[in-house]
Amino acid sequence: GGQPRNVQPFSDEDASVETMSHCSGFSDPASFTEDGPEVDEEATQEDLEYKLKGFIDLTLDKSAKTRQAALESLKSAFSSKILYEFIMERRMTLTDSIERCIKKGKSDEQCAAAGLACLLCVQMGSGIESEEIFKTLGPVLKKIVCDGTASIQARQACATCLGICCFIVTDDITELYSTMECLENIFTKAYQRDRDTNGVSSTHNTVLHVSALLAWTLLLTICPMNEVKKKIEMHLHKLPSLLSCDDLNMRIAAGETLALLFELARETDADFFYEDMDLLTEKLRALATDGNKHRAKVDKRKQRSVFRDVLRAVEERDFTTEMVKFGPERMYIDCWVKKQTYETFKEILGSGMQYHLQSNDFVRNVFELGPPVMLDAATLKTMKISRFERHLYNSAAFKARTKARSKCRDKRADVGEFF
Repeated sequence: GGQPRNVQPFSDEDASVETMSHCSGFSDPASFTEDGPEVDEEATQEDLEYKLKGFIDLTLDKSAKTRQAALESLKSAFSSKILYEFIMERRMTLTDSIERCIKKGKSDEQCAAAGLACLLCVQMGSGIESEEIFKTLGPVLKKIVCDGTASIQARQACATCLGICCFIVTDDITELYSTMECLENIFTKAYQRDRDTNGVSSTHNTVLHVSALLAWTLLLTICPMNEVKKKIEMHLHKLPSLLSCDDLNMRIAAGETLALLFELARETDADFFYEDMDLLTEKLRALATDGNKHRAKVDKRKQRSVFRDVLRAVEERDFTTEMVKFGPERMYIDCWVKKQTYETFKEILGSGMQYHLQSNDFVRNVFELGPPVMLDAATLKTMKISRFERHLYNSAAFKARTKARSKCRDKRADVGEFF
């Protein structure tokens, strides 16, 4: 009972600060209970839902700054908490708000709305409700992606959103092919620039081409094998041209896509043969050992690391297995398809990736992790280190580190004692 509380709309000056401050605790789902007094979970959930309702209302505010801050706050919450039941009751309202913000908003607001659409589908998983969301948002996203007058940032965000949402929700093979064609029409423009020049020049469109290529590659991983073969025949001899692009991210995206295409090609045909293998491996080896002085050291280090793995995949059919830890569980990334999927979800979930790997049924299903592992309170308590214990450990480590460094810095120290 009682009077309903009204959400006071924020002014332009304090919208971004005050709105985001509500979500400061969302980045760490454990922050509500860690080493503190007992918390009334039901009251905390009610308080959270009350704030989220306020943010949903603010997505309709007249101020663009307020709308964007509300979208960012919802993104922060959706990436760090499982809110399936709350969202289920309001999915149409959220979908309408996102559609309106993408259609009528400016660049930053469109980017925030596209990011929220991704998280909305991640929360809902692959069901009928998600298909309804995609039926509404899909055409709007495609329109922005293909709109040459829209900002590059908005088109880039919509291309990523289009790929991820299609990956999550669509069971319709026609829709899958249609979405891939839309993305192909974008990134294949990077091929065309290579016809008249030896290298691909970097332009302001490159970021859009990179996002479209990565989204397309993600969708390729769920295509039937006969379609995979067609796409490999269509793109495998064209993609190496993008390795000459001035933009580091395009070179890396092209290299990783090549590694994934070779992996899929060899799955479909164990005797797969690529005619220009020598030329391709020569290009990849040059990128893996690049020492150009005009490039930043950080860029060179990143490029060499990526292309060593790509070269190993193309030339030796090898993949360096990576391990991801989350809670008491471990996940092994042992192929390029899994790596591409993991990197995509990590990009949209950010710091909430581990939490969703533990708790989100859909995300666990994508990575074949089975149902969430249920741990009782006693087991969780034994696994968690208290703040006081962490403080003692950090203090001891700091003292030992300082002592060791002091010895090395003391000019009077006898060099012989270190051997």
